[in-house]
Order: sequence, then structure tokens, then C-alpha cells
Amino acid sequence: TQNPPLVYSRCFLTSSVQGLLSVHDIVAQKGYDPELPPLPDNIEEEDEDSVKIISLFKSQEPLGATIKRDESTGAIVVARIMRGGAADKSGLIHEGDELREVNGVQMEDKTPEEIIPIMAQSQGEVTFKVIPVPGIKEELSANETMLFVRSLFDYNPEEDPAIPCRQAGLGFKSGDILQIVNQEDDTWWQACRHGDSNSRAGLIPSRQLQERRVALQRPKALFKPQRVPKKVTGDDLSNKPPPEMGGATQTPTYLEVAPYCRDPKEGRRLVLLVGPSGVGLSEMKRRLLLSDPDHYGVPVPHTTREKRKQEKDGVEYHFVSRQTFEMDIVNHKFLEYGEHRGNYYGTSLQSVHKVIGEDKVCLLDVQPHTVQRLHTTEFKPCVVFVKPPSIQELRFSRRKATFISTQDMTKLTKTFSEEDFEDMISSAEAMDSHYGHLFEMVVVNGDFAMAFNKLRAELEKLETAAPQWIPVEWTSHTKQNTESLC
Repeated sequence: TQNPPLVYSRCFLTSSVQGLLSVHDIVAQKGYDPELPPLPDNIEEEDEDSVKIISLFKSQEPLGATIKRDESTGAIVVARIMRGGAADKSGLIHEGDELREVNGVQMEDKTPEEIIPIMAQSQGEVTFKVIPVPGIKEELSANETMLFVRSLFDYNPEEDPAIPCRQAGLGFKSGDILQIVNQEDDTWWQACRHGDSNSRAGLIPSRQLQERRVALQRPKALFKPQRVPKKVTGDDLSNKPPPEMGGATQTPTYLEVAPYCRDPKEGRRLVLLVGPSGVGLSEMKRRLLLSDPDHYGVPVPHTTREKRKQEKDGVEYHFVSRQTFEMDIVNHKFLEYGEHRGNYYGTSLQSVHKVIGEDKVCLLDVQPHTVQRLHTTEFKPCVVFVKPPSIQELRFSRRKATFISTQDMTKLTKTFSEEDFEDMISSAEAMDSHYGHLFEMVVVNGDFAMAFNKLRAELEKLETAAPQWIPVEWTSHTKQNTESLC
């Protein structure tokens, strides 16, 4: 009566456990190691100990390594290992390694240009014969960095004749968030785009290289004729003359940023609208306010003019005496101020704080130089540059439009002229050149409805996106352990 269960147990052992025991034996004997091909017969005895045979599995993506010919020895060497590629993940190939063979093809008499197709066309298992660089250190993680930047220029590696390997380049647009993963090379950094599912890094110009390039181009810009608007509108009142765009400028390369999530106890970020006269800043601000008056607010300006019958103090304006206004100027209480028809007008810091204190997004349209004063940890402003479209589109869309112009102390409603369009374009170019590193968003106001919808959508994202990216000096959490976002 005991035999049937015994037979069943033996059958179960044979069918189910035999495979497990077999795997155990293989692991115990380390039989899982890949079987590498034997060393070729042509290796000299003195080189035998230094030669490495490396077998990597290559998909359709590049291996993530660049090569060059060593000028002193003539050997083909690994010039660079790209972060996140197959070569980097293997940990077996290092910069400076001499490449002797690829899949049995000798490299000695070949140029880098001839070798690249051989490596690119190889699929599946690829075998390399290399001589390791002397004194290589395996602790390469110290060369990696956790630096995030916002790019301040467009870059296309396909159009860069100086890049060591165009296929290894990383293209990006102005405003993209990049993670810099390697800065060993003074000329070419390795980076990846935040939010990109591709974890492999690519080459980008280093800050030093890009600043040098911009400096070489700058003389041309200095001699470019700039039109200076002849008219000053009521909206252009300011405590500083802006036409020359004077002040320090910053070479547009990369702005170091850090992730930021607003604490509910903090005030909402200030939104600054910047752009040339006539581009539509006031209308943008007005439409935003109408779209959600509980969410957006504007500061009430101060003035020394007489209050009219229908006006209420603190609603349209804060009405103050000339003496009080001038005392506030001395005490630096105004962000911007100016004089029109013998009366002062200005926007005070206190009025901005009042809007923020109501848990609203404070909207301001300001002169570019005012942005620098507000570009602080306290306000963490989002600066939106509203720029005009091409002059051809301006001619088409605004030829019959009107705007308020102040000339000879008299307000006039007039249509745009060709000169107005040229002034708008040149003023926008000057603003972008001098203050572009401060702009977080750029909205082209060609079709107003489309531009407004884009602006509103971007500002909504500003409230909901996590994290936001702000200049690193605005946050004290720049040294936190942030996971790789590549």
C-alpha cells in the first residue's frame, strides 16, 4: 500500500527537482561565465598579460564610445566613453585603451573613419581586443557630476564642425533642462536631457567653449545698427532710461538650476511680463486678470495727480502727495516710477507684497532692467519675454491695429507704421541679447489668441508642475541627494 506514493515521489523528483539541481551545479561551478574566444596566435608573449578580450552585446544603438588616432604612437585609442551607453555600463572599456581588433578585424592599418562603419554595422555579440591604458583607476564615479542647467541657446551637433563625433552629440533647444554628467573635458561636456527616456548621455559644448564662441561673434553684433524708438509711451515710464539697454550683460550659455517645489506656506511666484512697446503686454496682463481674478492680481500703482470723482483711493491708484512720493523714491520703495504731465506714477514693493499676501499670482509688466532687481530668492519670479513675430507677420496682422502713443505730452490713438514695426523688432533683439539669460518663458505674440492661450497654459503648468527649475542660488537645497533624471 506504500509503493504508489513512493513511485509518485520519485517521478516528481525526476521531473521538477532535477532541473533545479542542475542549475545549482552550474552556479556552484561558475558555469554561467561567458565563453570567450582563445587569445589569437599572433599576440606577442610580452603583450599577452596586458591584452584584454572583451565581449559586449550591441543592440541597434551605438556602443557609446568614440575613437581617435594617438598622434604620438599612431595607435587607435578610445577617446571618450559616453555615460549610459553599452561601453559605459560594461565597465570594461576605458578612455585611453588601445583598440587592436574588432570582431577579428585588425585596426592597426585603419583610420578612425574606416573603423566607425565596422563598429556601427556590428550587431549582437561584438568582440574587442584592447590593451588597457596603464594605471587605469576603476573608481570613475568621482568624475560624474550632479549638475543641472537650463540651456540658454539652441544647439544642433549636426551643424557643429568642431564636435569630435557628431553621432555622439546631444541637440537641445533654449530652455531645455540638462543634467551634466561629466565635465572632465574642458571643451566638451557629457549631458542628457531631463525627461528624456533615453538614458545615454551626449556631447555638448562646455560653458568655456560656448562663451569663447559667443565672444568671437560679439564684435559683429556690436556694429549692428540698432534703431532707437523716438516715442516714449505712458507705459514706458521708468526711473531709468532704457533705450540703450545699458548695464552688465551675461554671455548666454547655461544657467545652473535646482529642482523646486513650492511650500504651501510660501507666496506664489511673481510673474513678470517683459517685451518691447506695442507688443501687447498690457492686453496680455488684462486678459489674464479677467480669466481668473481670484488667482491673478495686479498691484495698485501710486500717483501724485488729483483724484477724479469716480475714482477711489486704493482701487485705481494710491493717491499721495508729491512730497510723500519723493520721500519714497529716496527710500527705494518703488520698483519703477516716472513723471507724466507733471505728475509722478510708480509701482511700489509694498503693493506687490500685498497681492502676494492674498495668495494670488502677482502680474507685472516691467522694463527689463527692473527684472534684475526682482530676480531674487524672495520673489522667485517667472520672467516671460513676449516678443513680436517677424516683420512680415507684423505687417499682415497689425497694419490696421491701433495703440496708444504719447507724443508732445498728448495721448494719441494711432495705427502702427513701418517705423514702429522696425522699432519693435530691434528693441526685442536688444532685450533678448542683454537680458535673455533671465527669461524663463518666451511667447511670440503673432496671433494674439494663440499667444495668450500658450501663456495661460504655461502659467498653469508653473502652478502644477513638480519640480520647477529655478536658479540654484534661490534655493538652499542644491546639495540634496537627487536621483538621476536622465
